[in-house]
Amino acid sequence: MTYESVIGLEVHTELATASKVFCGCPTTFGVPPNTQVCPICIGMPGVLPVLNKKALEYSIRTALTLNCDINEVTLFDRKNYYYPDLPKNYQISQNYRYLGVNGLLEIVVDGRSKRVGINNVHLEEDAGKLLHPSTASADYSLVDLNRTGLPLLEIVTEPDMRGIKEAQIFMMTLKNLLQYIEVSDCKMEEGSLRFEVNVSLRPQGQQAYGTKVEIKNLNSIKTALKAIEYEMRRQSRVLDEGNQVIQETRLWDDVEMVTRAMRSKERAHDYRYFPEPDLVEVRISKEWQEEIRRHLPELQDAKKRRFIEQYDLPEYDAQVLTSSKALANYYEECLRVYNVPKAISNWIMTEVLRELNERELEPDEFSVTPVHLASMVKMIDSGTISGKIGKTVFAEMVETGKMPDLIVQEKGLVQISDEKELAGIVAKVVAENPGPVSEFKKGRQKAIGFLVGQVMKLTKGKANPQLVNSLLREQLK
Repeated sequence: MTYESVIGLEVHTELATASKVFCGCPTTFGVPPNTQVCPICIGMPGVLPVLNKKALEYSIRTALTLNCDINEVTLFDRKNYYYPDLPKNYQISQNYRYLGVNGLLEIVVDGRSKRVGINNVHLEEDAGKLLHPSTASADYSLVDLNRTGLPLLEIVTEPDMRGIKEAQIFMMTLKNLLQYIEVSDCKMEEGSLRFEVNVSLRPQGQQAYGTKVEIKNLNSIKTALKAIEYEMRRQSRVLDEGNQVIQETRLWDDVEMVTRAMRSKERAHDYRYFPEPDLVEVRISKEWQEEIRRHLPELQDAKKRRFIEQYDLPEYDAQVLTSSKALANYYEECLRVYNVPKAISNWIMTEVLRELNERELEPDEFSVTPVHLASMVKMIDSGTISGKIGKTVFAEMVETGKMPDLIVQEKGLVQISDEKELAGIVAKVVAENPGPVSEFKKGRQKAIGFLVGQVMKLTKGKANPQLVNSLLREQLK
């Protein structure tokens, strides 16, 4: 039988605030375990939480950008459950009155627009992290509570995605949006963006939904897509055998590349939600919403239009360069060093993006900084090095992180632009290649390309190609 997949997502993103959501502990990533904790975030008796205003503003900013209706009165609730990295045995979250509801995010799939509904956006606190020893015989796990209490925004979609491609485009679009509005760095390797996937199948043409399964433990978009693909195959086998899919929570096993049953799916009442007694309700006025909306950062479409108008770029270039906020920032940082928009764009769209994709890096993690790249392009334009030598210099910058002028100096790569020196080399090439010379004189212009290549070979790519071309044509007359 042919089945249609129905996919919904629960997205958790840590907000980029300097302190936690209900206390003043810092949020720095990578510090020693349990060094960013206090009595409030580890749940000591008698302490009182205080809401972080910046976290709330970031949450409202996100909900507005996702076209949500904002509840003018919102409140927090206690979600009760036991887990080793949740020391107080409850999580402050939202259940009865979410911050934002009834939103949507528009994605583009194969050239057509599709709207994915946003059921709700709500703010909560993150839990800690368990550290499991790599030794197979170890009978313990360690707990790091630094992450406990980080402001965590949950975005819950409607089950509007059909198939892996739509899910992939939605995740990438949402990640890009969160970075553009500057509420989260979305570094999945640091846990600041996490996905949980709900997948169900139904016979093609059927309107009623099938039984959904939730998949947790997805630490990248690639992993989420693998889990969806596997779960679609698994559920298809179950249904083809005449059995029923069980509603449950499953984990992704990255070694065996399968999902495994974790527990039967909880329902809301299993968490024994009740209003958080230590926090008052929050009123979000229309005026405050409009103030936040007015101060939204420049979004992708606006940035793309500006790149076309301000830098006279083709639409394709502008689309690529604004495909992520980090890449757009990288581009404009280059222009602050050396303002040649199209030349910088060409290098980014070819050499830079190739290296970033191969190495799975973000622009701000790349060894070739905007200063490196812009300085190298300036050396090419000034005639210090040729474009061909530029590729050699770029490769060296990628590997060593050295500045281009130092690489050129160390490796003796300065372009030869001395007319007398090049004239002698050109004369030698003309004398040693009578065949191509004869071809050129018969009107076959392509023959000069071979002769230019021979000069470049003799000079190890350091000859000024424009000057070589000019000298060759002069001598061939």
